[in-house]
Amino acid sequence: MTDLDLAWTLSTPALLGIAAAAIALLLLLIIKARVHAFIALVIVSVLTALAAGIMPGDLIDVLYDGFGSTLASVALLVGLGAMLGRMLELSGGAEVLTDALIRLFGEKRAPLALGVTSLLFGFPIFFDAGLVVMLPIIFTIARRLGGSLLLYAMPAAMAFSAMHIFVPPHPGPVAASGLLGANVGLVLICGIIIAIPAWYLTGYLFGLIIGKRIDVAVPDVLSAGKDSSFAEFASRPKLGHVIFLLVLPLVLIFLTTGLNFAGEAGWVDAESTLIASLRLLGETPIALLITVVIAMWLLGWKHKKSQSLVETVVDSALGPVCSIILITGAGGMFGGVLRASGIGDSLADSLAALGLPVIVAGFVIAAIVRIAQGSATVALTTAAALVQPVVVGNPDFSSLQVVAIVLSLAAGSVFASHVNDSGFWLVSRFFGMDTKTTLKTWTVAETLLGTVGFLLSLALYGVVSLF
Repeated sequence: MTDLDLAWTLSTPALLGIAAAAIALLLLLIIKARVHAFIALVIVSVLTALAAGIMPGDLIDVLYDGFGSTLASVALLVGLGAMLGRMLELSGGAEVLTDALIRLFGEKRAPLALGVTSLLFGFPIFFDAGLVVMLPIIFTIARRLGGSLLLYAMPAAMAFSAMHIFVPPHPGPVAASGLLGANVGLVLICGIIIAIPAWYLTGYLFGLIIGKRIDVAVPDVLSAGKDSSFAEFASRPKLGHVIFLLVLPLVLIFLTTGLNFAGEAGWVDAESTLIASLRLLGETPIALLITVVIAMWLLGWKHKKSQSLVETVVDSALGPVCSIILITGAGGMFGGVLRASGIGDSLADSLAALGLPVIVAGFVIAAIVRIAQGSATVALTTAAALVQPVVVGNPDFSSLQVVAIVLSLAAGSVFASHVNDSGFWLVSRFFGMDTKTTLKTWTVAETLLGTVGFLLSLALYGVVSLF
């Protein structure tokens, strides 16, 4: 069960009871007591460890192991992704690409153009930042073309949500990949494959339907756009430069994934210096690091921006993501406690006894935690921690099946956004909708996104199982 000495040994029902009580306490602290998710996760991790019988002398090492191992795989990706997104946002790159897509798609397909733009920018940019930078463009198009704001806003907002939930380097899928030992490159590829059709059904088509049924006026006050203190960084980069910066990390990561596959198939010598060096370029942190450095030159120094200005822009990206990184690390800490105490093993035994597939159980757990406390990151890391002992090191699961499980957890974590979710209020206030309208539109759309994403993940899992 664990290499640690336990103060006492508990039965499976008792361990599962502790797990249930731990989750209930976590939700109580976050929802009712309004304790920050990071602090709540640390508190619950300590209490769960002590209740499960972990010796006090081992407690700190267990907490550090879970926290540190998660941050090792998350912090670099989230930090570098935020830097790239910030530079694209402030330089005007988002607007350049959007203008080009409107010309390409035409005014009648403006909702599709906005959605496609948001999908592209949703790769490096977090949901809230991406939505904010797109709002001036969404409002301008809605005023010019007429109709409900939802016709234009929903495809864009749901695109950012789909990419944020399913595609690395966003923290949720990265954290789940780290906890379950999934290949981040494969998660990225499969996440894109799932995110695009899920967005098309739940963001674009559903957005058109509710846009025709529910009339939402464009807000008079435009509370979005770039920080005026960074106006000097704006340079209106060339369209080709923007596309290059978005595609470069994808190409590098795909290269490593392809070389790994070729090595496993025996087509190339995976351990040779040349192949190992090429694979290094496509490791996600290195690919993002290369892209960020090139972006600093292409968007800043090339346009005669001072080094201090570029440094300030890059630095400004880190503050907003610190909370996400810490919450993700604390979720990993909670997972470490569950592993060390044997609670996860007990859950695995219970799931096996019930005959409930792990991919289904993970989705249900993530969805329940999401509905209860609102945070997709907490829901995803909690669910990943609980199913981790079932998945990690299990020879019955192929690498693609593990990826499908990660994506099913991600689908559960986006399920049913409502009043306890900060994203719910972000959409409600920026779109000028009351709570009832937001529930009928955004909550339903997010529920559909989670459901469709899970069904696609389940289909991927089933197809892989046939081979």
